[in-house]
Amino acid sequence: MPHLPPWSDLPTHEVTNQPPARGDLDLWDSDAALRDHAAAAGADVAHLAGYGARIGTEEMQEAGRAANRHPPELMLFDAGGRRLDEVRFHPAYHRLMEAGLGAGYAAVAWEGAKGGHATHAAMVYLTSQIEPGVCCPMTMTYAAVPAMRADPALFEAWVPKLTARIYDGSARPLARKPGATMGMAMTEKQGGSDVRANATVAERDGDAWRLQGHKWFCSAPMSDGFLTLAQAEGGLTCFLVPRWLEEGRNRIAIQRLKDKLGNRANASAEIEYEGARAFRLGEEGAGVRTIIEMVHHTRLDTAMAPAGLMRAALDHAWHWARHRTAFQKQLSDQPLMRSVLADLALDWEGALALGLHVAGVFDRRGEADRAFARLGVALAKFLGNKLCPNVIYEAMEALGGMGYVEDTPLPLLYREAPLNSIWEGSGNVICLDILRTLRRAPLAGEVLAEELGRASGQDRVFDAALKAHMQRFPRLPEEAQARWYVESLATLLTASVLIRNAPQAVAEAYVGTRLGDGRGRVAGAIAGVETEPVLARLGG
Repeated sequence: MPHLPPWSDLPTHEVTNQPPARGDLDLWDSDAALRDHAAAAGADVAHLAGYGARIGTEEMQEAGRAANRHPPELMLFDAGGRRLDEVRFHPAYHRLMEAGLGAGYAAVAWEGAKGGHATHAAMVYLTSQIEPGVCCPMTMTYAAVPAMRADPALFEAWVPKLTARIYDGSARPLARKPGATMGMAMTEKQGGSDVRANATVAERDGDAWRLQGHKWFCSAPMSDGFLTLAQAEGGLTCFLVPRWLEEGRNRIAIQRLKDKLGNRANASAEIEYEGARAFRLGEEGAGVRTIIEMVHHTRLDTAMAPAGLMRAALDHAWHWARHRTAFQKQLSDQPLMRSVLADLALDWEGALALGLHVAGVFDRRGEADRAFARLGVALAKFLGNKLCPNVIYEAMEALGGMGYVEDTPLPLLYREAPLNSIWEGSGNVICLDILRTLRRAPLAGEVLAEELGRASGQDRVFDAALKAHMQRFPRLPEEAQARWYVESLATLLTASVLIRNAPQAVAEAYVGTRLGDGRGRVAGAIAGVETEPVLARLGG
C-alpha cells in the first residue's frame, strides 16, 4: 500500500486567493468619511476614536457573532413551576451591552458636553457594524430621557440610572441597581401604527395605576422599565411600567418571543399586562405628545443604523475585492467592480453625512433647530433605509457565493437591513409625518429652504435639480405622491450636506448620479464618475 502524505500537505488544501483574516478593526481610524462628518457635526472625536478602536476588536466581533448564533431564550417558569417571565441571553450579549453602555451610548447626549447627540449618533453607527441587535435596548434607554421630563419625580428616580454608564442585567428592582435600561411597548394587534386605537386600559390604584391589556410588540422585554400607552379616563395616556417591584415581579406576562427575520441577538416579545403596576408619565390624554419625545430620538438612531450596516457590508466587500483575483486581475482593479462599489459607496456616505448632520441639529436648542430636527430626522430615516437593503445585497453579490454564507457577516447584515425602516414608523408613516410637519410647522420648511440654499451656486446640476423640484412641487403634494416628494427632498438635502462637508469629487459624483442623468436603475450603472476618490473613502 503506498505511503500517503498528511492531509495538510496535499496541494488541494493549500489556501490561495483568499483574503486574510481581518483581526482587530479600528472602525474610527479606517473611516475617513466618519471622521469628516462627525467633526462637521460637532461630535467628540477623541471619544469616538477610543470607542471605534474598542468596539471593532476581534473580541467584540466574535461577541457579535456569538450573540447571533445563540439567540435569547424565554424562561416562563422555574423548576418548581413558579412564573419567571424572563429572557436569558448568551454572555456575549451582556459583553456587548457592557461595552456600549459603559462607553456612554445612552448617556453621552445628556451629560452636558458639546456635541453629545452627534457623538451618540456616531456610536450607533459604529455599534451597528459589529452587532446591531444590542442597539435596540441601548437606543431606547437613550431616547427615554427626554420623555421622562414629563414627571419630575420619575425623572429623578430613573434618569440617573439610565445615564449611569453602567450595565446591570440582573433581575432586581430599580432601587437596588446602579444602572438601568428602558424599553417600549406601544403596538397592539388591532392598531399597529395607529396607537390611538390601543385598547389597553388603565385604572387608578392609590398613587399609581393598574394596566390591563395586550401588547403585540414589546421591545427588549428584560428592560427595567417600559414606556407604554393605555386608555385612562381622560384618554390615551403614557405610563412607566417597572419590570420589577420591591415585592417581586410586576404583573407582566410574556406570551412569546417573536421569531424575527433578523435582529436575532435582541429579544422582542408579546406581553400581557395582568394588572401591572404603572406610574403615569405626563397628563391624562397626552400620551402621544409625551411618548413622541422618545420616538423622536429613537428615529435618530434608525437613521444612523442603516449607514452603519452599509459601511460594514461595503468594508467587507472592499476587503474581498482588494485581496481576490479573478481572470488574472485583482477585483479591486476591475473597472466594472469599481463602478459598482463606488456607486454603493455614494449611498453609504450620503446616509452617513445626512444622519450626522441632523444629529448635530439635535444638539442645538433653538426653536428653529427643534423644528428642523423633527423634519430632518424623518427625511434621513426614510432615504437611508430605502437604500440600505440593496447596498447590502450588492455587497453580498460582490463576494459571489461566499457572500451568501454565514462565515461572512453579509447574511446577518442582510437580515437586519429592512428593520430600521419598519421600526418607529414605516415608510408611508414617515412620509405622512413629513407632510404633516411641513403643514403644521412652517418654521421647519423655512429652515429646510435655508439648508438647501447653503449649497446653491456651487454645483450647476444641484441648482438645476433644486429648481426642478420646486417646479414639480410648487406646493405640498397629494398623499399618493408623498414618496416621490420625500425621496426628492431627502436626496437634495443629502447632496447639500455633501457639497458642504465632503471632498469635492465625492459631492460631485453624488450630485451627478443622484440628481443628474448619470445613473441607471441598478448599482454600477453610472457614467462620468471618477471612482478613485470615492473608493478611497472605504479605506484599506
